[in-house]
Amino acid sequence: MIKLTWLSHATWLIEVEDRRVVLDPFLTENPSATATVESLGEVTDVLISHGHFDHIADAVELVRRNGAQVYTNYEVATWLGTQGVGGDAAPEPVGMNTGGGIDTGFGRLQFTPAVHSSSLPDGSYGGVAGGWRIQTATIQLYFACDTAWFGDMPFYARDVDLAVLPIGDLFTMGVDDSLAAIKLIEPKAVAPSHYGTWPPINQDAETWADRVRAETSAVPIVPEIGVPFMVPSSP
Repeated sequence: MIKLTWLSHATWLIEVEDRRVVLDPFLTENPSATATVESLGEVTDVLISHGHFDHIADAVELVRRNGAQVYTNYEVATWLGTQGVGGDAAPEPVGMNTGGGIDTGFGRLQFTPAVHSSSLPDGSYGGVAGGWRIQTATIQLYFACDTAWFGDMPFYARDVDLAVLPIGDLFTMGVDDSLAAIKLIEPKAVAPSHYGTWPPINQDAETWADRVRAETSAVPIVPEIGVPFMVPSSP
């Protein structure tokens, strides 16, 4: 089984057996977050989809505190090295590129395409933005992360038990395009992300869920911030 906890914005805690994986850590300056780097407890791995501040802000502190293994794109991995990640503080970050995969302690991990920009907090080049496909022996997850709708999604999100899609609009796809994406990739279940943090990306997730039920075959899951839920697995 896989347990997920939405920590608000686009930050997720993914628990697979004894691995505790944090995706896009943004807590300290996140007005919606209830967790802190300290309150998360042990973190074994960190996934970073791209270099924007609201996806990487707490990565260095989180990794240093836990000695966690980072997976991200090559340019972000290189930048993290300049921030002291690696060596004595933690394992060297694993830098990936679009379409590449690696076997990890929590399953097969693939860095999937996203249609989005990427720059680092100091303004330097952040490589390409991406999403993540995580495959265990029984469950397959797709985190689209920050992206627009794009036609190749079904290839990377094929047969997933749960897809996590942004719905905030303005910086990512909004509600209408998320519905189009759900119809395209046909996940068994779907959860929203990247919304509600600030007024420009406020959305009514329950209304979104009603539309998912009415317009697609997917089961919508609207998580509460900080409340874990189990990912439904295939029969």
